[in-house]
Amino acid sequence: MIDPGGFSDVDGVRDLSAILVTHTHPDHLDPSAIPPLLRDNPKAELWLESEAGDRLNSSEPQLGKNIQRMQSGQTLTFGAVTVTPVGKKHALIHDYVPQPDNIGLIVTSGGNDAEGNNADDTLTLFHPGDALDVEHDLLNNLDVLCVPINAPWASIAGTVEFVRRLAPKRVVPIHDGLLNEPGRSMYIGHIQKFGADGGVSVLDLRGQGPTEL
Repeated sequence: MIDPGGFSDVDGVRDLSAILVTHTHPDHLDPSAIPPLLRDNPKAELWLESEAGDRLNSSEPQLGKNIQRMQSGQTLTFGAVTVTPVGKKHALIHDYVPQPDNIGLIVTSGGNDAEGNNADDTLTLFHPGDALDVEHDLLNNLDVLCVPINAPWASIAGTVEFVRRLAPKRVVPIHDGLLNEPGRSMYIGHIQKFGADGGVSVLDLRGQGPTEL
């Protein structure tokens, strides 16, 4: 699970191996949601960007022993899944709001073949948190890009350029809690039509439940 924040419904979630938090903003981290998640998922590891870890420790001090802080460049392994934290700063909202740290998450399933090349069943997904400026070698052949489609810090121009730069095979819309349905459809339509020459495939998972990629 990535970013159980104030807009997320996490009731009844089970069988988690990890809970990961990209940054400290309340739409990405709801401290009150973490204790029940850990109770319901006792095998789950809890990894947070450092400032988010400090916030959670302050709000829920009884979780101190569970909190692990992740840094860019680490490699985290959860079964057949590898997570590579990347990036440093949250996108600028404006000069009057502090710019917190932010860590994007490159999630890779599968592995390499005998020659060290990507195996056929390898899939790479990128969740950027709230930043569109990360570059990393693992993003050069990206299968799935989670795309924040609306935010106080975002513009559709920057979003489209982000998608075109990373050139994923598919995109999944995220970060849409402030949008009504017509507005959400408009944003997704722009990404689908202009995110690549000839368009880009959009996998809209809203309301779909567990989905096999």
